[in-house]
Amino acid sequence: MRFPAFYVTGTDTGIGKTVASTALLHALRARGQTAVGMKPVASGCERSADGWRNEDALALQAASMPRPDYADLNPYALPLPLAPELAAADAGVCVELGPIAEAFARLRAQADVVVVEGVGGWAAPLSATMEQADLARALALPVVLVVGLRLGCLNHARLTAAAIAADGLRCIGWIGNEIDPAMERIDANMRMLQERLPIPCWGRLPYRPQPDPAALAASLTPWQGAQMAQD
Repeated sequence: MRFPAFYVTGTDTGIGKTVASTALLHALRARGQTAVGMKPVASGCERSADGWRNEDALALQAASMPRPDYADLNPYALPLPLAPELAAADAGVCVELGPIAEAFARLRAQADVVVVEGVGGWAAPLSATMEQADLARALALPVVLVVGLRLGCLNHARLTAAAIAADGLRCIGWIGNEIDPAMERIDANMRMLQERLPIPCWGRLPYRPQPDPAALAASLTPWQGAQMAQD
């Protein structure tokens, strides 16, 4: 089964969710599908002539086809690079489900697939009253887990996968992302992850100092084992 949208989360912050999400957008487009990204909540923005803009959200916009309006792609652009709850409080903003759901519906009408990128790791809250699981559940989104390949990744990946399942969400795939070029026994770690995660692997992204999402797309196989995940 192929899903019309999914939620990309990670084992931690800074492990390459945006790299994986933009590569996924290119991989989907290479398979003849229209695909747009979404970053519902982004903290750490810079002021531009068009308003507050987030680097990760702009990368998602650039990788999308058709190109969505920024306001739909990133409904909550919070200036300070803090946890969303703190950044929203500083900006005097209340992050609510309604505007996100409305923006998501507009994006769904534009493309075959919407790739929704979360914040930080899975347990990082979106607001004082909304967890990422709440958002994924409300939008009926299955989850794709990005595993930052570094020392400790097996523990982080298994804990995150267990947390997603405990929250009642379906994880349809995981992606290994090489973030530490000095990591030893990386192939062995990948094998251990494949053996212990009850989730299909959608690919492994090689380390690149300046990642090219279009080139990295060749390393991914979206929907790999999705029927198994559905069952």
